[in-house]
Amino acid sequence: MPKEFDVPLFYRSPGITQIKRHRTASDPKRRDLTPTLLDFGSVRFKVARHFGFCYGVENAIEIAYRAIRENPDRRIFLLSEMIHNPEVNADLIAHGVRFLMDTQGSRLFPISSLTPDDVVVVPAFGTTIELQNEIGATGANIAQYDTTCPFVEKVWKRAAELGKNGFSVILHGKRSHEETRATFSHSKETAPTLIVRDMEDTQFLVSFMRGEKSLEAFWKVFARATSPSFDPLIHLRRVGVVNQTTMLATETQEIALTIKEALLDIWGDETIKEHFADTRDTLCYATYENQSATQALIASGADLAIVVGGYNSSNTSHLVELCQEQMPTFYIKDRSEILSERAVRHFDLRELRLTVTYDWLPLEGTPTIAVTSGASCPDAIVDAVIQHVASLFPQARTLEQVAAQVQMCA
Repeated sequence: MPKEFDVPLFYRSPGITQIKRHRTASDPKRRDLTPTLLDFGSVRFKVARHFGFCYGVENAIEIAYRAIRENPDRRIFLLSEMIHNPEVNADLIAHGVRFLMDTQGSRLFPISSLTPDDVVVVPAFGTTIELQNEIGATGANIAQYDTTCPFVEKVWKRAAELGKNGFSVILHGKRSHEETRATFSHSKETAPTLIVRDMEDTQFLVSFMRGEKSLEAFWKVFARATSPSFDPLIHLRRVGVVNQTTMLATETQEIALTIKEALLDIWGDETIKEHFADTRDTLCYATYENQSATQALIASGADLAIVVGGYNSSNTSHLVELCQEQMPTFYIKDRSEILSERAVRHFDLRELRLTVTYDWLPLEGTPTIAVTSGASCPDAIVDAVIQHVASLFPQARTLEQVAAQVQMCA
């Protein structure tokens, strides 16, 4: 189990902690994906078996606060957001931490102004080799508080192995995302690298590989998505697929299978291992676990879903995508978005904007609400959301009372 970390208490939630401990005690191998049923009497919540902080996020937060504790008289900088959660980042700012860049990579503070007395914390997404070298040249301490997720580093190592073995890397990710930029930077050091965003990109790519699209058309689609000197006529003959760890694991698997099938058509079954590398071991277990638990939550049935997390959180947005295919889904950052029993403000992924929905909450009978959260969302925020929604129903019990009688959904 992940270790406890010394951070402000608002990250923790006695109710949610009790629920998680109960589930772990009854299922130590974490294989049972059945949601947890919280029966408040007048409203019921089904909570995903796995949700919230993963090991990489817990580790990053622990290191960030340790940097604050150990350097009371030094300037402390974060490369960009520690994780994609507004409350976490706001609390770090309140502790005196400054950001060097925004999430798109735009500079908020001149790197050249850093000194050897400054501390720079690398976020969980990691960073590019170029930026690491630029900061290192100033003498600022960038190595001591590197919170890069171990699973991100695992992807970097696998990409390096692919390059050394003569394979190119196809990276499934969002081109502007910090983690993709970091992985791309490391991958291109040893391997020709191409970024694909989704299955649409992938379908175009395999059409090109089969000779159905022109070289000119290829560069129109992937002009800003390849490493220097990438030659699609050469470098797509031997490939392996890795991913931005917060993407949908099932989509990464589908992308890899689609590319493998194209290479089978081109080169045949006997030599496929020379042309396609098996990289299934690079999928982040926590991302896959949370997504699988969300799918089990959806399958158990509910009247609506609430997904809690930062609006720029990639892993949270994918949980929303899964839920909204099956039921009304409200993507909120915290309890403040629940305006009343009649109105909720939420982020619309399709329109990419905040919107308000009225008459969102069924007040008749005993509604069932599915709840999950992204890997960068503290349990205390989920706790507050559940308690606030429950308070909209007369005579609902408290979360502490309910947590003492945790049930698994039938």
